[in-house]
Amino acid sequence: VGFVVSRNMCSGSKLRSRAPRCSLLLSKATAKKLKSSAVEPTPAALSPEQRDRIARNKEAALEKLSSAQAPPGFGGSWREGLSEQFGKPYFKRLMTFVSEERKRYTVYPPAEDVFTWTQTCDIRDVKVVILGQDPYHGPNQAHGLCFSVKRPVRPPPSLENMYKELVSDIEGFQHPGHGDLTAWSKQGVLLLNAVLTVRGHQANSHKDKGWETFTDAVVQWLSNNLEGLVFMLWGAYAQKKGAAIDRKRHHILQAVHPSPLSCHRGFFGCKHFSKANELLKKSGKSPINWTEL
Repeated sequence: VGFVVSRNMCSGSKLRSRAPRCSLLLSKATAKKLKSSAVEPTPAALSPEQRDRIARNKEAALEKLSSAQAPPGFGGSWREGLSEQFGKPYFKRLMTFVSEERKRYTVYPPAEDVFTWTQTCDIRDVKVVILGQDPYHGPNQAHGLCFSVKRPVRPPPSLENMYKELVSDIEGFQHPGHGDLTAWSKQGVLLLNAVLTVRGHQANSHKDKGWETFTDAVVQWLSNNLEGLVFMLWGAYAQKKGAAIDRKRHHILQAVHPSPLSCHRGFFGCKHFSKANELLKKSGKSPINWTEL
């Protein structure tokens, strides 16, 4: 082959100039031939039992990682649904901020009560969502459920107005003599504030620190993963927060806020509690026993 190349293609200086190209072509061709003739290793097939074991181990590892990142007191089913939030930079900054605030000021609710809403009901058992804005900022009030206060604290004005509407809307409802709404929460009523902590006696002091992003993620998870929920959006703030809810999958009830400043402009007479039960029954869900408090 070398003799033919030198006679017909590569003479004198041409031989020297073409030799590298000839070598390069030979090298590429040889590499291609070797590659095509190589036998690719075939991974051993996994048995169904092995695949199942790998899947279980992966799930356990993810659960362990989620548990490690989740804040204390976060309910198990909610931790699983919202686990991807805990590792995000905004959530880490938020947890650091709240921790530093607790070192310097009185912060409500107490740390063990911030996520009460995740402890009383499984994430997939939620049926009704009531959105609030900011926790109560006085002692012995906020305990992780919007509008609700610990016993024996008297119900705040907005909750008193909710009770007035319930008396006219739900047959048999009587003022319970307290403001603890835990019994509703246990039935699947999510009582969620947009901001989950506050500095004592300073309303909205933890606004725009990251809680809104987190509770938006909660609402979005419910909207995307469940069906037939009833969202009660009272006031412009709650209605704005609920703007992204999928209205084809869920029911929306809107009215003014039950605050004394606005309750006479459409909250009284809205009959949201009975309407919620009607919608739940149409969706094949059991109604809420609003009288159980």
